[in-house]
Amino acid sequence: MKNGIHFIAGLPRAGSTLLAALLRQNPHFHAGMTSPVGSLYVALLAEMSGRNEFSVFIDERQRHALLAGLFDAYYQDIHPTKLVFDTNRIWCTKVAGLVQLFPRARIICCVRQVSWIIDSIERLVQRNPFEPSKIFGFDAGGTVYGRADGAANATGFVGYAYNALKEAFFGQHAQRLILVQYDSLTKQPAATLRALYVALGEPAFEHDFDNVVYDEAAEFDARLATPGLHTVGRRVRPNERPTILPPDVFRRFERDDFWCDPELNVHGVTVI
Repeated sequence: MKNGIHFIAGLPRAGSTLLAALLRQNPHFHAGMTSPVGSLYVALLAEMSGRNEFSVFIDERQRHALLAGLFDAYYQDIHPTKLVFDTNRIWCTKVAGLVQLFPRARIICCVRQVSWIIDSIERLVQRNPFEPSKIFGFDAGGTVYGRADGAANATGFVGYAYNALKEAFFGQHAQRLILVQYDSLTKQPAATLRALYVALGEPAFEHDFDNVVYDEAAEFDARLATPGLHTVGRRVRPNERPTILPPDVFRRFERDDFWCDPELNVHGVTVI
């Protein structure tokens, strides 16, 4: 990667698309919604594993070169002069490998109180009452309780990302993380971006928080049967509202924001 790479991961419905839309205002940066590189990375790892009998012909140096080459191949013709921010929630589970491939890379993790993430997902479901979402297996007969359980379980839309974030936050490479809180990004976007630039060691850039443009996600969201999943408002502002979740569902996730507890931040992870 001629001009470097960082990664965007963390929790869904926590501002990663908004952050990418803001970062791409900087002409020296490339950022966007979830890219296919994470899936290709995992597929390549699997094909180089012992499940493929031809893996005996691939040594550790070749594995390193093939994985690094994946990033070079995907980005070389699109943005040969830009610092890349690749988005995928899977990166929190691959920090050890990313550190070896890209020693200067940081993993930016967007976080938000889980109760409000579940609320946000439920709002999307209820906003599209005639189109069951792929997020829940196109189930047209579920309830908010079933959807919350499904999203939060270990393999669910939220649960997987949450567990991946904890794996990275408490892991040996935790200092590579930069956590960006959704409330910080929406309530104080200028200060949040300044702090992020400092953490990344990048020169300051004046962003336009009243004219945010990101229009690459409509077809992807349509395929998920979840219109609006990656929609970004033109103006950055707080999204304050009452929850639509039943009180017991909302309370279930109220204290899951472990990153807010300084005593748990044993590795000194940067939290903005």
